Amino acid sequence: MPWNQPGSDNRDPWGQGNGQKGPPDLDEVIRDLQKKLSGLFGGGGSGRRSGGGKLPSLSGKAVGPLLVILAGLWFATGFYVVEQGQQGVELRFGAYKTIKEAGLRWHLPYPVESVEIVNVQQIRTVEVGYRTNARSNQIAGVPREALMLTADENIIDIHFAVQFDVKDPRELLFNVAESADLVVRGATESAVREIVGRNSMDFAITGGRAEIAQETKMLLQRILDRYDTGINIKAVEMQNAQPPADVKAAFDDAVKAREDEERLKNEAQAYQNDIIPRARGAAARLGHEAAAYKASVVAAARGEASRFLQVLDEYAKAPQVTRDRLYLDALEDVYANSTKLVIDQNSGGNNVMYLPLDQLIRQKGAMARADSPDTARGMGDFGSGLGSATATNRQERSSRLRSLTQ
Repeated sequence: MPWNQPGSDNRDPWGQGNGQKGPPDLDEVIRDLQKKLSGLFGGGGSGRRSGGGKLPSLSGKAVGPLLVILAGLWFATGFYVVEQGQQGVELRFGAYKTIKEAGLRWHLPYPVESVEIVNVQQIRTVEVGYRTNARSNQIAGVPREALMLTADENIIDIHFAVQFDVKDPRELLFNVAESADLVVRGATESAVREIVGRNSMDFAITGGRAEIAQETKMLLQRILDRYDTGINIKAVEMQNAQPPADVKAAFDDAVKAREDEERLKNEAQAYQNDIIPRARGAAARLGHEAAAYKASVVAAARGEASRFLQVLDEYAKAPQVTRDRLYLDALEDVYANSTKLVIDQNSGGNNVMYLPLDQLIRQKGAMARADSPDTARGMGDFGSGLGSATATNRQERSSRLRSLTQ
């Protein structure tokens, strides 16, 4: 029922009757609150007001519980939680005290003791010579870090990615003033410059990438251990190695010329490997053929000399018989290769028929060659060889005959 309607006892929303009194004064509310607080802590209830008023004073009975509550809250601030894979380094007045493993831990609250939580199992990556944009995933080079001088006085643009974790959080907190990423980046740049400065540009770009990365990892770990940084290098990977963009075209031309040189050398070496064995084989064959010809000529000469001496001995024993035998052998050789006609003289004077044996033999041979080409070719070769051998023997016998009859 509305407060201003009949039957509402004329009470306003603030509990006042007839609506004649307004809301309570703010100063009055503050005075009532001060009275209540002073009564709670045992102070005077009058609370005279001069200017802004007098604050309530605490009694001895109220100080004890209040101090206990404050001490409890202060001790409660010493609890902390160390997550899995982390370690808590407790400090007492800023000095190292101990290292706590994962779990719910407690230390004396500030300002006596404090704790630093370090993630020792997180693998962090540092990029040297380039930066990767996390949003666009694009790579931007950092020439101040990437450009390095090689042993052959060339400049190379090289990028490295280093992965590391923390092996000693105490050393990391007390011996490293900057962030771990900056320390690893600076040490990596120094190590890479030393390793690259000991090798040539071709070695760094082509076959020496893995070796340079391994040497850089070892040298980087030695540098970090020398300064007691507490950082452990997990892996060092060479992302890119190439000549600077300003001279890349000239470098590509030089590489192409070097590749052409190597190709021509390989082709010349292949030709040499092919022609030299052939020449050596041909020379060896000619040498063996000459040696065989020499042996055959010498053996034939010795055989002829021995045969001549044997014939001479027989001639000395029976000159007429030997002369007749040589004559008959010479006639046999002559008639063996000449055309022969067979004529029957006893048939009378009117019979002049003759038998051309040589033409019959040729016709028979031609027919045999037509029937069997391979056999005819073989027989022809054999016949030609036999004919040449017979002609040679005939000439030798004729020369011997002339020498004996003189």
